[in-house]
Amino acid sequence: MSTDTGASAQAVGAVGAVGTDEVAGTGGAGGAAGAGGSVGVGGADEPAGAGSGAARLQQLFEGHRLTPTQRRIAHCMVRRAADAPFLSSVELAELAGVSQPSVTRFAVALGFDGYPALRRHLREVAPAAVAERVAGEDAYNEYQQAVQSEIDNLRHLASLLADPAPVARAGRLLAESRPLPVLGLRAASAQAGGFAYFARKVHPDVRLLDEGGTMLTDRVDAAVRAGASALLCFALPRHPREVVEGLEYARSAGLTVVTVADSAFAPVARHSDLLLPAAVGTGLAFDTACAPMLLGRVLLEAMCDALPEAQARLEEFDAKAAERGLFVE
Repeated sequence: MSTDTGASAQAVGAVGAVGTDEVAGTGGAGGAAGAGGSVGVGGADEPAGAGSGAARLQQLFEGHRLTPTQRRIAHCMVRRAADAPFLSSVELAELAGVSQPSVTRFAVALGFDGYPALRRHLREVAPAAVAERVAGEDAYNEYQQAVQSEIDNLRHLASLLADPAPVARAGRLLAESRPLPVLGLRAASAQAGGFAYFARKVHPDVRLLDEGGTMLTDRVDAAVRAGASALLCFALPRHPREVVEGLEYARSAGLTVVTVADSAFAPVARHSDLLLPAAVGTGLAFDTACAPMLLGRVLLEAMCDALPEAQARLEEFDAKAAERGLFVE
């Protein structure tokens, strides 16, 4: 479906040749070597269950030098982690927008004899998840399956947050930036807007960047002139070209870029200094973004922890809200 939030997003940033300094779940910095280097993703231990499928796939791809076409296939498999053990090579090729022989070459690049061997491996490493999937297909209708998929995404996010260091680092970067620009276009504008709304209650100067075009670079320049040191970006599929170009410009202007994206394979990865992945659901006509929204709230918490005046600002807001009768509760 060719919509702003459709499930057919194409990713060019992936394992190898991405410029991120850190990806949440890796337990440290990675990818600083530049083009051709590999970035470990999803290294955190996960609880057993369907939610660990994306992490297993990411670990499978880790350390392999993949072509751009192969990275698109890897990105597609991570986004469809629950479906991956059941997809034929033709189905995977259609979902990733590549040829069927490309899928075969991708499996060989990972060290398998062919795609059937890769698919058997995926089923063997998670037999419980496979059995649950088969039972679930019979038990749930399409709406319930979409909800279950989001539950899996939240479980995956919880496993990544087992290592709180990347989020804590992001919170410090956002707290120290005065002003703090927050970027989100098209499908991600709601995530950026929600973050900015709450962040303004504790941060002295939050600037929402929800317009593309030449206005975006103008507002980045204005933030830099005012003293900004970091930029927070929410990037969701389908990824607008303006966001990729905007992040590239922001880094060239000296800003440290913190990005919440749907995957470590997202095209914004190479233009981010710290990438925090949170998967989106693709079971409905339009993507669902419960995990990115929750990760945004976690970042708010981390930012509050790094702002000594956060509690005082919240109390001041509550007092003024009560005086003005803002809320009916």
